[in-house]
Amino acid sequence: MVDLKDDTQTLTGFKRETSKFVKQMKKSGNPIVLTVKGKPELIVQDARSYQEILDRLDAIEGIKRGIAAMKAGQTRSASEVHAEMRQRYGIPD
Repeated sequence: MVDLKDDTQTLTGFKRETSKFVKQMKKSGNPIVLTVKGKPELIVQDARSYQEILDRLDAIEGIKRGIAAMKAGQTRSASEVHAEMRQRYGIPD
């Protein structure tokens, strides 16, 4: 897990050394917390790391939908699905 307090910088410092921090984020994959007047205001991260987070969130949402469908009785057993596939595609038992 990322500890955001380890990668905290002032917004002013980030503005002065943006390219340095971009390289750091790309190398580490960790975001940087930017402070304004000593308080955390922004989190900056590279696009690849952000996309990875979005992909994980999509997967979590899919799992949640699957669990909800299971609880609602909207699922079939594996043996039912296998039998349907064997019949549909002519796969012998």
